[in-house]
Amino acid sequence: MAGIELGTRTGRLVIAAAVLGSGMALLDGTVVNVALVRIGAELDASLADLQWITNGYLLALASLILLGGSLGDRFGRRRVFVIGVVWFALASLACAVAQSAGQLIIARILQGIGGALLTPGSLSIIQSVFRSDDRAKAIGTWSGLGGISAAVGPFVGGWLVEYASWRWAFLLNLPLAVVTVWIARTSVPETLDEAAPREFDVAGATLASAALAVLTYALIQLEALGTGPGVALMLLALALAVGFALVEVRSAHPMVQPALFASRQFTAANLMTMLVYAALGAVFFFLTLQLQTVLRYGPLRAGLATLPVTVLMLFLAARGGEVSARIGPRLPMAVGPAVCAVGAGLLTGVGAGDSYWSAVFPGISIFGLGLSLLVAPLTATVLGAAPDRWAGIASGVNNAVARAGSLLAVAALPAVVGLSGADYQRPEAFDAGYGRAMWICAVLLAAGGLVSWGLIRNPEPAATPVPAPVGGTQPPTDTTVPGKRAQRHTAPVGWSCAGAEGCPGHAEEAE
Repeated sequence: MAGIELGTRTGRLVIAAAVLGSGMALLDGTVVNVALVRIGAELDASLADLQWITNGYLLALASLILLGGSLGDRFGRRRVFVIGVVWFALASLACAVAQSAGQLIIARILQGIGGALLTPGSLSIIQSVFRSDDRAKAIGTWSGLGGISAAVGPFVGGWLVEYASWRWAFLLNLPLAVVTVWIARTSVPETLDEAAPREFDVAGATLASAALAVLTYALIQLEALGTGPGVALMLLALALAVGFALVEVRSAHPMVQPALFASRQFTAANLMTMLVYAALGAVFFFLTLQLQTVLRYGPLRAGLATLPVTVLMLFLAARGGEVSARIGPRLPMAVGPAVCAVGAGLLTGVGAGDSYWSAVFPGISIFGLGLSLLVAPLTATVLGAAPDRWAGIASGVNNAVARAGSLLAVAALPAVVGLSGADYQRPEAFDAGYGRAMWICAVLLAAGGLVSWGLIRNPEPAATPVPAPVGGTQPPTDTTVPGKRAQRHTAPVGWSCAGAEGCPGHAEEAE
C-alpha cells in the first residue's frame, strides 16, 4: 500500500505515530547526555561506565536494527513497530529503578533492543504507505517534528535531573508509549513484503552483534587491557565483520541484501552517514560533559545550551527536504556537513569562564543549521535508492550505520584524546581532551561533505510530467504479486541497470 496523502487525517496520524515512536528515542538520548554527570555521581561510575551507559544502548541498537527492519518487512511494519515501542517503555522503567552502574548498563542494552524494533519501522511505514509524490515532504515533516521531542528533552529532562531525579527522565517514556501504541493500532495501515522469506539470518545477526560488541569493548577498555590484548580484540572484531559480509553474500535469506550495495547512491549515502553521525554522537557527548565539568553548568542549563540545534531542526528540516526534492540531494548533503564542521570548529574554543552567547551559541547554532540541511535529504536518498519492498532493510542499514558511527566515536575518542578514569570530574584534564576531540569531529564532518560531493548523484529527470520523489523513480511496490512478471521495470536511482545481475527490478521481471 502506497497511496495515502500527507494532508489527510490518516496521513497526519501516521506521521504522529512515527514521530512519537522515534521521538522517545530522541528524548532519551538528550536526557541521558544531560544526566551523565549526575548518574556518575549517584552510582559512583567511572568514565568507562558513562561510555557504556551511552554505548550499551547504541550497541544493541546498531547490532539489531537490521534484524528489526527485516522483521517489519516480513511480519508487518506496524506490528513490529508497536512491539518495539512497548519493549522500549518497559526497558525505560528498568533504567529508572537501576541501583548500580551495571544494572543501568543492562537496562540500557534492553532499551536498545526495543529501539532496534521501533526505529526502522517509523521510517519504513512512511516510505510504504504514502503516495510517492508525498514521501519526500513526509520524511522532512517527520524529521522536523521529531525535533519537538529533542527540543522538549533539554528543558524537561534537564529540569527533572536538576530538581528531581534523573530516574524520572526515563519514566517520561511510559505515557508517550501509551499514546503511540494507541494511534498506531487505530490509524496506521499494516504493510509488509509478501515475497519476503520467513527464515532468519541467525548467523549474520550473531556475527554483526559480536563484531560491534568486541570492537566497542576493545576501544573502551583499551587502557585497562593494554596494547597487545586490545589490538588482538580489534583484529577479532575485524574477522567477525568479514565473516558477517561473507555470510550475507552466500546466504539464501540474508539479513542485509548484498544487492543494495550495488547502488553507488546507497553505498555513498551510508558512508557519509557513518562519518557525520560519528561526529554528531561525539559532539554532544563531549560538549555536554564540558559544559558541566569545566563551565560548571547544571543539568538544566547544559541541556538548554544545545536547544538551538533542535529549534533549527524543527523549523528547517522539512524545508531541507523540499529544497532537496527541487534541486536534488547532492548539494544539501555536501554543504550540510561542511556547515556542521564550521560549527564544531567554533565549539573547540569553549572553556572555563566563557559566556554562552559568545562561545557556545554561535558554534551550536551553525552546527544545527548544517544538520537541518542534510538530515531529510540523506534519509530520502537512502530510501529512494532501494526498492520499496526493501524499505525496512534500507532504513535499518542506514540507522545501523548511524548508530555504529556514534558508538565507535564515543568508544574511541576519549582514549584517543587522553581521557580515562574519573577525568570527567577533573576540569583541567577534561578541558585538554575536549578541544582535541572537537577538532577530530570537525575533520569527520568535512570528510562527510567531500564524500557526498564526490559520490552522490541527483536523480535523472522523470520521463513523465508527474513529479518524482526524492531518490528518483520507484521500483514495483510491495503490491507486486510473487510469480507475476512486473508490468514495467524501473530501477532505483544509483543502480547501474543494464541487465545487471542482482538488480531487484530485473529479479522481479524474471520471476
